[in-house]
Amino acid sequence: MTALDQDNQPLQGERLQRHIERALAVKTIPHNRDVQIAWQMVQRLFRPVVRGVDNIPPQPCLFVGNHSLFALDGLVVATVMQQQYGRFLRPLGDKFLFTHPALEKLLLERGAAMGHPAVCSALMAHGHDLLVFPGGAHEAVKPSRQRYQLQWKERYGFIRMAAEHGYTIMPFGIVGPDEFYSHLIESEDLPESLPGRVLRRLGLLTDDTRADALPPLPLGALGTLLPKPQRCYLGFGQPVNLARFSKRKPGKVQQQKIRDQVAGEIEDQLRQLLLLREQQRREDSLLRRILTF
Repeated sequence: MTALDQDNQPLQGERLQRHIERALAVKTIPHNRDVQIAWQMVQRLFRPVVRGVDNIPPQPCLFVGNHSLFALDGLVVATVMQQQYGRFLRPLGDKFLFTHPALEKLLLERGAAMGHPAVCSALMAHGHDLLVFPGGAHEAVKPSRQRYQLQWKERYGFIRMAAEHGYTIMPFGIVGPDEFYSHLIESEDLPESLPGRVLRRLGLLTDDTRADALPPLPLGALGTLLPKPQRCYLGFGQPVNLARFSKRKPGKVQQQKIRDQVAGEIEDQLRQLLLLREQQRREDSLLRRILTF
């Protein structure tokens, strides 16, 4: 079994409880060398522009936004919010990321945790800021023709969790990470491609592999696997306070309305940020233009 197999359930029973305990034990990201390197990388490579930060309320929030390949958007958002605004966002990731204990330990130390209802509930009960991409792996590996389009399907779990704990949902849009990589081969075409056939022979791609988590074949800066230094634009919409539902569960129609409201805020931010980026294109250096071609 590989990490991307459909039946992969890395954290269950006692291991899930230990995961929750270890996640709760992390109060803030340590100010070590790795964190400072990540911050310097985000500043110099992606030169983030942040708008709407005044919309963020002081109480703990569930930050919800659009997702991109390799979850580098989560690194940008979490790092900017920690270093510039003192908010420690806890990213909730796909279960396959926590298959190997060493990777699980590394992610936990940096604030991430598995996107499991029990994990989310425990972190909310202790008042943590959370970072969630409802489109998950499916949205992260979407084809390039669907850049900056939400791929949420019929997912309402984040709405139910926020409502149960009376949390405020903080919608945001981020522009830039969807273009960190070109797609040499789209994820939907990979299984039948030459690289896909090689992966099958190696046993890394099987009939049990999750199609929603299969990444495209990426091409970064100058044909490498390094991300292109696209400037990042991060915008926060209007918060959606669900405190009124802390003692009563919202019905399906209410959940749909809340989800549509959150999605609308994100899509509005994406439109504004894409326009802002076009207006500021001339500010990019010649080198940046070459590396992001």
